[in-house]
Amino acid sequence: MADHHTARIKHLCRLIRVREAGQTHRIAIQYKTEKEYLCVKDGEERGFTASEFKAAQVEGWEKQYPYKVGKKKVYTAPSAAQAHGYVRMDKHPKSTRYGRQNPISERWNSEEQLIVWREAWATAANRCLELAGHDSRIDHRSHAERGLEERPTIHEGVAAQALERRGIISDRCELNRQIKADNALLRELRGQVKKLAQAVKNTIPALAEAMENLRKNLLLFCYQLGYLRKVKGRLNASLNTLRPALTQYNQLAKDIRNKTKERRSLLSEKKSLSAVHVLRHRELAAKIAALTEDLEELRSEKNLLLASLAYSKEDAVDKFPKDIAAMEQSLKRLEEQEQKYSTELDAALIKYAGFREQAQGVDLVQLYEARQTIRPTKEQEAESRVQQVYGEKYSPLLMFDSKKAVSRMLHEDMERQAVQRMVRQAQKGRQTLQKKKIEQER
Repeated sequence: MADHHTARIKHLCRLIRVREAGQTHRIAIQYKTEKEYLCVKDGEERGFTASEFKAAQVEGWEKQYPYKVGKKKVYTAPSAAQAHGYVRMDKHPKSTRYGRQNPISERWNSEEQLIVWREAWATAANRCLELAGHDSRIDHRSHAERGLEERPTIHEGVAAQALERRGIISDRCELNRQIKADNALLRELRGQVKKLAQAVKNTIPALAEAMENLRKNLLLFCYQLGYLRKVKGRLNASLNTLRPALTQYNQLAKDIRNKTKERRSLLSEKKSLSAVHVLRHRELAAKIAALTEDLEELRSEKNLLLASLAYSKEDAVDKFPKDIAAMEQSLKRLEEQEQKYSTELDAALIKYAGFREQAQGVDLVQLYEARQTIRPTKEQEAESRVQQVYGEKYSPLLMFDSKKAVSRMLHEDMERQAVQRMVRQAQKGRQTLQKKKIEQER
């Protein structure tokens, strides 16, 4: 009786009665997934639902059931199992893990549908922002689809945010802060370079200001590239240590498992062996002792390896590979960021070359002197900006190297020598004129 009521309730749950214009309609509820049996025929395996299997069974397809073969569980068809005399372990046939997905839910769960929903949400949200009088807008597209070269932030998660609220610095939140600072600096530099290209006039003060501002931006680009390459170097050094160590650790773990298994087998054999087999007992005892000594050495070597890498026995298995994967991912992001800054640096150098062409129409000595006058102030502005972005991580040595790199890129030694030659020639010219004037007066 209970089974009858249960079946009735399930049937009623599958049907919804909807009253519409005085009429009653029946709508069948569709499940998100349907069980899919992995059937076999002539060595080929294929999935069928319960309704499909009825027709497939006529064609010779059979469900596969678990059978006991020695100490193993093997799935095979009943006809093959009967020929070998296998014993079935349970009544549940082999099936796919998640079943056959309903086409409707499959479409709902697809990436294409997700994009449609995200676009609809962005449209609705932007409409509300506009009605509320806000200028801000949201965009459902990724940075790559929007043509943005800025580095996207990563998902922080509730655990990382909870640590931050307790005053503990989270790696994820710290990384996002660095990404935001880098992006802000990159946006600022792009904006400055663009303005400089539009605002230059063929006057010495304006040209000197524009060229030194662009040189300041070049300093910032070089510092950022130097910082990224320094971090990349540390990551590569760590990976060059961890990757061989992981290979060594896996090999040690494998050797320990194999020798432990071999020792356990020998102990079992020795325990079951009759006492009359004295020589075999001695042989087994010697092998067990040798394996015990090998295992102690392997475990000691593994513990020393973990201690050298600051890992404990408990977290080594999970944390070791995860740390390597995280480093590799960070390295990939740094390489992408390095490529973006290199592109921006090249663009700034092209604009600087354009300023030099404009400078052909002015007195180069006066332009050089005007630039030298304001250069210390511009370099101090660059140092202050980098200190603001990097805080305690700021490196005066890296800034010194950046200045040398910019000087090489702009060929400033050659420029200084050329200006000195022009100054000497001008002095000689003045001296020559003065002598001629004196001779004429005589």
